[in-house]
Amino acid sequence: MSYATPPGWYPDTGAPGLERWWDGTAWTAHTRPPAAAGSAPHQPPAPAQPGPAGFGPAGFGPAEGGPGESGPAGPGPAGFGPAEGGPGAFGPAASAPAGFGPPSLPLPHQRGPHDGAGSGNRTKILAVTLSGVLVLGAAVTGAILLGRDEGGTPAAPATTTSTSAPVTTPTPPSTASDEPDPDENPAVLVDQLNGVTVPVPQGWEKPKSSSSDVPTIRTVQSYDCPGGSSFCYHGTVTTHTARSAETDPKALAEADIVTAADLAYEEDSLGRRNHGGITAHKVLKAEQLSVAGRAGYLVRWQVTTGQGPGGYVQSVAFPSSVGSGTPVIVRLAFDADVAELPLSLMDTITRGIRPLGDSATSGGVGASISP
Repeated sequence: MSYATPPGWYPDTGAPGLERWWDGTAWTAHTRPPAAAGSAPHQPPAPAQPGPAGFGPAGFGPAEGGPGESGPAGPGPAGFGPAEGGPGAFGPAASAPAGFGPPSLPLPHQRGPHDGAGSGNRTKILAVTLSGVLVLGAAVTGAILLGRDEGGTPAAPATTTSTSAPVTTPTPPSTASDEPDPDENPAVLVDQLNGVTVPVPQGWEKPKSSSSDVPTIRTVQSYDCPGGSSFCYHGTVTTHTARSAETDPKALAEADIVTAADLAYEEDSLGRRNHGGITAHKVLKAEQLSVAGRAGYLVRWQVTTGQGPGGYVQSVAFPSSVGSGTPVIVRLAFDADVAELPLSLMDTITRGIRPLGDSATSGGVGASISP
């Protein structure tokens, strides 16, 4: 006869720290410490000697009417004898006392200690796992077959990766226009500080530097100053910020004309006395006018010098169109007896003064001005 679970010592869950003997069909009353398990894992305990009825624990013998009966079951602890008509009560049967045998195990004749619920669960897990592997393998095989074209060549794998939108750097608004930048326009002198532009006549230039260190335009050709050791220009125009606390354009122009005449024909900014100095002057014009859209005032002199033909000087004062409106002064100086420098050119330049940003300042205003 074969047993589902072979006889042997197994842990007794009802008595921690002990092992109980399983005889192949039922739990016995024999126990031992676990330390003895390594030496004889399946060594059966010594068989119990039959004695008179009622001695020792009842039920050690087989069930009543079974083979090898040694005597009637005597009184003893409940459940030590075999259940009537069934296996011994030392298994986890309902008739055994609590603690004999692992309570979670089924009856010994149905499942032994090594064939417990864990074994069945492992079997189910293995079966489910194997089924999953088979299904996955079928899916992969189908995907490979579907991925081949009619010629058997594997098709390119379809990708569903999402690509983020390209990062674009905002492009600053274009500042280009059909009109040239006034700073780069040779026909326009730009005074950023005072917010005005002045037209540049033909044959004139915008020097990169000058002795006065202010925005300047002048005739290209220079000559040796009469009575001096330096060189002079036949015509110059400069722009200035008024340094006086005075804000009235008329008062500013009348005061500045003296400075304009002295710098042009008396003594220059470097202290050099040219033209032999001013010997006399004559007022040619003093009037109100509109300059760069603002009310201004103009004063023009004719000066006589100790040497040379003398010349003409003019001061124009008006409020600036930028900031707090600090007054601006534009000075003009023309040598006399120069055909290319008529007084009408002074008037043309004065009328061509514009506020910075005016559309008329970028179309080559100075190009239409000729001596």
